[in-house]
Amino acid sequence: MVVDWFTVIAQILNFLVLVWLLKRFLYKPVLNAIDEREKKIASKLEDAAKHKAEAKKEKEKFLQKNKTFDNELETKMAEVRQKIESKKQRLFEEARIESEVVKSQLKESLREQKNEIREKIKSKTKEEVIAIAKKILSEIADVDLEDQIIRVFIDKIKNLDEIEKSKLLETINTTQGKMKIISVFELSDSSKTQLEKVLHGINTELDISYELNSEIVSGIVLETQNFQLSWSIDSFLSSMNTDFI
Repeated sequence: MVVDWFTVIAQILNFLVLVWLLKRFLYKPVLNAIDEREKKIASKLEDAAKHKAEAKKEKEKFLQKNKTFDNELETKMAEVRQKIESKKQRLFEEARIESEVVKSQLKESLREQKNEIREKIKSKTKEEVIAIAKKILSEIADVDLEDQIIRVFIDKIKNLDEIEKSKLLETINTTQGKMKIISVFELSDSSKTQLEKVLHGINTELDISYELNSEIVSGIVLETQNFQLSWSIDSFLSSMNTDFI
């Protein structure tokens, strides 16, 4: 078989030209395109990775902020609960104190009312006793109540024990005999004479003065600087127990 080397060489040259043309105008652009695409894909993957990392950081930051917010919220709620509890306790304490004050005021008001009623009853009782005593003395013994009080008081002076008489003499000596007779009614000259006679029997150097006092209920008081002797219906009634209210 005869080989046509011209044809073979021509085909080889054609093939090489074809390869060069393919490489120059097809394979290289395709490879460049593939490289460019790979670079773009790699860039996109890198951007995606960056975005993912950033998103992860943002998520962690959000979770941290959320945790911090929850902690702050819990702290604030605890503070609010504490304030509410403190205010509640303060209001309860104020209410208790106010209740105690009202209770105390009510007790004081009731005590004052009780004392007022007691005093009214006591005063009324005194008036009734005096009225009855006057009527009895007037109708039975034909004796005025004031005169009878003077007689009772004179008897009381006469019956002073030694200790009381010693006290009376001592205060008379230290006050230069100054003595005061206090009564709710005006003493008659006769009553004054009787009293002074008895008192001068104790000490002749006396300076006796007389005084009216409306607070003494049908009674009479002998008073010096350091000594006092009295008798009255008031003192008699005061010894009675009036706590029946």
